[in-house]
Amino acid sequence: GVVSRLDFEPGGRAEASRETTGKMTAVKYEQPRESSGSPTAEEATVKIDNGCDEGNGPDSCSNATRRKIAPFVMSFGFRVFGVVLIIVDIIVVILDLAISERQKSTEIPEAISLAIALFFLIDVLLRVFVEGNYFQSKLNILDACIVVGTLLINLTYFFLDLGAAGDIPRMVIFLRILRIVILIRIFRLASQKKQLEMVTRRMVSENKRRYMKDGFDLDLTYITDRIIAMSFPSSGKQSFYRNPIKEVARFLDTKHPGHYKVYNLCSRTGTMVCTWLIDSDQFESAKESLDYFGERRTDRSTSTKFQGVETPSQSRYVGYYEILKNKYNLKLPPERQLKIKNLKIHTMHGVGKGNGTDMKVQIITRKQVVLQCVCANQKNCKLFFDSESDSVVIGLEDCPVISGDVKIRFECNSVSIPALPKGYDDCPFFFWFNTSFIENNRLYLPRNELDNPHKSKTWKIYSETFAVEVERGINCSVTSKANPNSNLEIQKR
Repeated sequence: GVVSRLDFEPGGRAEASRETTGKMTAVKYEQPRESSGSPTAEEATVKIDNGCDEGNGPDSCSNATRRKIAPFVMSFGFRVFGVVLIIVDIIVVILDLAISERQKSTEIPEAISLAIALFFLIDVLLRVFVEGNYFQSKLNILDACIVVGTLLINLTYFFLDLGAAGDIPRMVIFLRILRIVILIRIFRLASQKKQLEMVTRRMVSENKRRYMKDGFDLDLTYITDRIIAMSFPSSGKQSFYRNPIKEVARFLDTKHPGHYKVYNLCSRTGTMVCTWLIDSDQFESAKESLDYFGERRTDRSTSTKFQGVETPSQSRYVGYYEILKNKYNLKLPPERQLKIKNLKIHTMHGVGKGNGTDMKVQIITRKQVVLQCVCANQKNCKLFFDSESDSVVIGLEDCPVISGDVKIRFECNSVSIPALPKGYDDCPFFFWFNTSFIENNRLYLPRNELDNPHKSKTWKIYSETFAVEVERGINCSVTSKANPNSNLEIQKR
């Protein structure tokens, strides 16, 4: 993902309105208090552009109907069906031209061509209704002219008495020319290609809030009046299903000429935006920041799927920043060095073989695998399965002392039924944490805080009580390099 930062400074603190029923969301900025000691502060309201036309009120009957039929009209299948009909229509016209009027025994080709023409007319009318600004595009105007013009030709050809017209040579030539003109429908493929690109991009972006007005249709959302979150601007083949970089540049140059910067944050856009919201005093807590970002990025008119920061490890690090700001005054906390003794997995039933013998664990820090243990042959570990509590304890042997950002990754070597799904990082489950933020020498992560098992589609395998625990066997020491004046006390084992 990518985030754009608009270079103007409104100042003050933002209070984001939770009401998003309208087309614009209000953010109230508390202006800094003057040194005069005035007891009240003036409030300025900053409007956040939701990327929808103001005229389409949410309560109107036409808008409600538009929302219902738009998913069908703009679906990928409907667009592909239109392309297929164009090809079929061209084949029918060519075959019809190859047969002389005297050899014809049926009017089926003309009827098929007319039916296709009527479908194209309905297609254009539906798109005019759904899109609203359909005729702002020159390609759409040309497409509509082709549809209406060829429909009139089809009607003329279908209802004309061809038997009587066949006795007039010039009329026969005229009718043949009309049939050839119908082949102009092949130029509709250009319009259909554009529509396919558009619906493919919408399909890929799912129900992320898009900017769809003023001639733009981009996977792009104003999080605040200064921050825009969007998918990666692409070129070449990737632009078929992602934001075309030329369109993104046109949008920014049109809306914010000379006042923007673009940062490539890969798939960490939400994490960084939520962190910025805390850093800039928009929100005090990580939860409020995460909830707000999710609400802004999600278009609930098309689906209820949450489009915020959903990966638990990313949300955890937003929480770390909240602690860093509120507890440590934006200074790094004391470094904690850990030596992990045991990993405990709760509720193993249905997870692989269910006893942990098919599990493999990796501990990664600073992009290096510092320990890998294979439970099957108990390499670098000892495996203990407790059938009564349905839990597995993996005792680590010779685990090095670790500090900072740590990733613990779990793999499954057996082919189980049902198979463990592989999600992010091509493994069943994993998690990240930072040793400096561990409290009480214990880290317990339930299902909803583990990457991959947090998704509801995996809950048939991972039960509600599934969890991973880095147990009390942690050895801790503290190095107060970043904050030598800290009075924080850690029990050493």
